[in-house]
Amino acid sequence: MGTPPSSEGQRANRATEEIEQVPGRVQTDPLTEAEGLDLVGILSAIDETAYVWDMITDKIDWESNAEDILGVPNQAQIATGSSFQLLISAEHLARRAEAFDVNAAADTARGVAYRIQYRFMPVGRRSDTSIWLEDHGRWWPGPDGKPARARGVLRVINDRYWEEQRLLYRSDHDELTGQLNRIRLTEALTGVLDRTKRTGQPCAFLMAAVNNLAVVNETFGFDVGDEVISAAARKIKERLRGGDVLGRYSSNKFGIILHDCGPGAMRIAAERFMKGVRDHTIATSACHLTATLSVGGVILPDQADSVQNALNYALHALDRAKSKRFDCFMTYEPFGAAETTRRRSISVADDVIAALDNQRMRLVLQPMIGAKTNKPEIYECLLRMERPDGSIVSAGEFIPIAEQLGLSRLIDRRTLELSVAILKRNDDITLSLNVSGLTCTDHEWLVTLQRLTGGRKDLTSRLIIEITETAAIQDLDQSINFVDTLKELGCRVAIDDFGAGYTSFKNLKLLNVDMVKIDGAFVKNMADDTSDQIFIKTMIELANTFGLETVAEWVGDERSVELLKKAGITYLQGFYYGLPIEVDQIGKAA
Repeated sequence: MGTPPSSEGQRANRATEEIEQVPGRVQTDPLTEAEGLDLVGILSAIDETAYVWDMITDKIDWESNAEDILGVPNQAQIATGSSFQLLISAEHLARRAEAFDVNAAADTARGVAYRIQYRFMPVGRRSDTSIWLEDHGRWWPGPDGKPARARGVLRVINDRYWEEQRLLYRSDHDELTGQLNRIRLTEALTGVLDRTKRTGQPCAFLMAAVNNLAVVNETFGFDVGDEVISAAARKIKERLRGGDVLGRYSSNKFGIILHDCGPGAMRIAAERFMKGVRDHTIATSACHLTATLSVGGVILPDQADSVQNALNYALHALDRAKSKRFDCFMTYEPFGAAETTRRRSISVADDVIAALDNQRMRLVLQPMIGAKTNKPEIYECLLRMERPDGSIVSAGEFIPIAEQLGLSRLIDRRTLELSVAILKRNDDITLSLNVSGLTCTDHEWLVTLQRLTGGRKDLTSRLIIEITETAAIQDLDQSINFVDTLKELGCRVAIDDFGAGYTSFKNLKLLNVDMVKIDGAFVKNMADDTSDQIFIKTMIELANTFGLETVAEWVGDERSVELLKKAGITYLQGFYYGLPIEVDQIGKAA
């Protein structure tokens, strides 16, 4: 990258390479010993300096013009690799680290060539003063294969290079706000984390979000929303210290890296950013608007020792801030209940995926007893997960979390496969199968049902699909299409947990279901609660009016059985009739 060096620069570079290629020379040799050349004068004339870096001791020997070329107060500030590293812009630290990658094929004679560009802050990262450097040379490995010494030349990039830098800038920065884009923000965060681990100096990472942006977009349009985002970024940028980093993480979220910052300073900085946005009106193309920020923060590396954790924890703190009120700052709390929940969710997700991959999902069957026959007429499929040690986990322990994490589609497809396999092995059994709200919009699940049954009505007619009441009314039109397709395939459809939500019997008529399963919360105490008795009796009468069968869940005692039969229930289901049975007991139970 960059323009070709002048002829003088080429001669200087060749002279430097000649010095580098002498295996017997040690890095403490003066670089000015090349015969017949005033190397320092040549390098200075083209804004270049040279160095020898002992990477074992970390000492760097510089040409005498380094102080003038780089603009550092004195060479003591760049006397070691570590101190020089502290003056490189955070978003470019990774570039330099990659230049000395131990995995590179090493030529012990000529060394490993490198050429990189980065932004350099000669008077410290808190200053706005910076220059762009091109750093090129070679490094040689030690006996252990790791970089042991390097010789190189630093060139201050001249004006002819800025067109290329402008193109690089566009690849590094967000087009709307002019701040670092998400990729470069993440790279800067990586460099800062590495630095904090070496120096022990804490830093802070903030995640700030512009509040109520959805309302602005809906009211005035997305162009005005973009103007608000851009203005908020400018206000935050104006209140950054020199060397701190701002990047756009997503639509309305900004990541902010604060160097040398503890918990107290982090809170002060967050308040400064929030006040800067809150106290100024934003002149948009539509009208003058105001905006507020919610901010979450985490201390590095004490609270987060990886980039992913830093991002996740800052987002978690931001969510807490947004839940409190507008214009609020919250710090990450690592040992709260939310963290315990998060870790449990991760563990459950891992267990579910492993169980699906290793065929460790299984079904047990709970009978629905005919109120008139007192015999099992339908079996509900209840999912169980088998752990590697053979222990069994009930669905209630993992299904709610799996649904939140979007795993329910995978679970429902596996449950369908297991259910159809049971139907094929048992010609005289009818099964009832629960599906999640996501599956009601999953065309592939219906395709899987058609594929597994081959369109055989002798199979689908013995399959009842249960949809929860809340899922059915969430998108009524979609649910109607789902139910209609199931019935065309030959299945019956039931509404599960009826009474727990807000479904009217009018909606049941629109859905064209065949059965309602009364929520067990109304059944379990009905023997002692007259209001539950009245409620259940009313639901059964209305269901009968619409020609629907009814199921009472959670039946637990003989008194409830008598009341339900008297009210006209069709099926009874619960522990009163025993625990769920294994699949291989179907014939015996039937």
